[in-house]
Amino acid sequence: MNLLPFANLPTHAPRRFVPAQIDLGDWSQIVPLFDQLDARAAQCQTVAEFERWILDQGELSAALDQEGSQRYIAMTCHTDSPEAEKSYLQFVEQIEPELKPRQFNLAKRFLAHSLRSQLDKRRYEVFDRDTALLVELFREENVALQTEESKLGQQYQKLSGSLTVNFRGEEKTLVQMGRYLEEPDRALREEAWTLVARRRLEEVDKIEENFEALLKVREQIARNAGFPNYLAYAFRAKGRFDYTPEDCLKFHSAVDTEIMPVVRQLQAERKRQLGVASLRPWDTAVDPLNRAPLRPFVDVAEMVTRTQRVFDHLDAELAGGFAQMRELNLLDLANRKGKAPGGYQSTLAEARLPFIFMNSVGVQRDVETMLHEAGHAFHTLAAKNEDLYAYRGAPIEFCEVASMAMELLGNQHLEEFYAPAEANRARKTHLEGIIGFFPWMATVDAFQHWIYSHPGHTRAERTAAWLALMDRFGGDVDWTGHEAARANHWHRQLHIFLHPFYYVEYGIAQLGALQVWANSHRDPVKALCDYKAGLALGGSRPLPELFAAAGCRFDFSAETVRPLVALTRSELAKFN
Repeated sequence: MNLLPFANLPTHAPRRFVPAQIDLGDWSQIVPLFDQLDARAAQCQTVAEFERWILDQGELSAALDQEGSQRYIAMTCHTDSPEAEKSYLQFVEQIEPELKPRQFNLAKRFLAHSLRSQLDKRRYEVFDRDTALLVELFREENVALQTEESKLGQQYQKLSGSLTVNFRGEEKTLVQMGRYLEEPDRALREEAWTLVARRRLEEVDKIEENFEALLKVREQIARNAGFPNYLAYAFRAKGRFDYTPEDCLKFHSAVDTEIMPVVRQLQAERKRQLGVASLRPWDTAVDPLNRAPLRPFVDVAEMVTRTQRVFDHLDAELAGGFAQMRELNLLDLANRKGKAPGGYQSTLAEARLPFIFMNSVGVQRDVETMLHEAGHAFHTLAAKNEDLYAYRGAPIEFCEVASMAMELLGNQHLEEFYAPAEANRARKTHLEGIIGFFPWMATVDAFQHWIYSHPGHTRAERTAAWLALMDRFGGDVDWTGHEAARANHWHRQLHIFLHPFYYVEYGIAQLGALQVWANSHRDPVKALCDYKAGLALGGSRPLPELFAAAGCRFDFSAETVRPLVALTRSELAKFN
């Protein structure tokens, strides 16, 4: 039974090293390939032979990467399928733990090789740096712990994907309930919000226990690698060569000083327009003039067709890439029971093709998600001709520039979804969402800084730290009567569970995306050209150079934030 939306994908290029017929879920068939690479390392006599050895490693990594990705895709598309779960866990438990020591061994061979110094220094600068980092951090005793971490993350996803409520006689997923928060009827919004909040609170102990198990595993991983805490380990492990924890704290401060005053102004205006005494959690997504919710499409097929037209307007090359994804069924977009929450783009590394997963329910947020994940997909396609496997992916801080900039660039053509007045309303909502995102980003990132720099903390202390950040960055929203929901609001943020410290990247990247957007106001053709040039570099250059290629500065100080906030406020004023 094929649980994948796609089948028989074309290969980007014929395999040269990995056999055409091989079961990549069977370690006994994989291990001879690592043995061959081990033996060949010492036999490389020329730079050309050494580079061929590097490319063959990449070919094997890409094949294994795609195998794991396909099993992950099947599992997230069907969290209620025992077959998909078994297949995914088999790869996580039996293949990934075996891979890490063998990849570590090959990395050591690369670093020790006599021909390493003869490689083109600019070409291999990033590859060399990242390989050295892998060797520095690898610990045999962490392999089993990282497997346990993946399994705990899958348990969180399974629990989250299973949650439903009975709303007015119908079973609804929590994602589906989100659309009711846009309804003009305030009593209905409160009813929907409260039902979901109570359902989440029923799982508080399970979610806390899951996180505490993750916390214990991560702290042990850091200790094993010789770090004082997981914060220090994570910054090193994520290859954050170009910024520090202190830079992130300064970013939080910039959000506090430059963005929070705007957030409070927008909240005050929303409260005035709604005519309410206080802004409640169920008042933040509704149209403040009580207009009916934006309904950009009826079903997924219509969303895809209209999205295609947006890209047709924007750029022929991008439009062609999206058309190819449609043709190859590289999209699973509709929400349904048994599907993991959220949205993602996964790169099928051997085919060098993108796959998009999301949970569409027919709201404006779906259009934003579609454009966002398409930006990631365009990044994958832009770098597909890069031969070095390691360079076909970029650092997350720049990957998210690709996606967030595409939201802003695609928004120029929202008339494909709406009449002009509604298109402007959607643009206004999107820009307000960007302003509102920065405080949430700062909250999530600062929370993780606190968690992982306070080993041994209690659950009560963790809750107190979260509430202090909600006070700092939550703005003027009244949670009276729902204090428990506010205290556990972080449970819905899957990154805290699945991808620790992966959230500040969104803030850094949003600044890059806003710069691309600002450039498009001055010269739209050059801005898009620079954007595509940055994407085409993949991960072949350090972060500041990737940003520069796309026409941006890699900086997230108040000096960078301030003019971008001013531009956003100026654009918002036009829509008023």
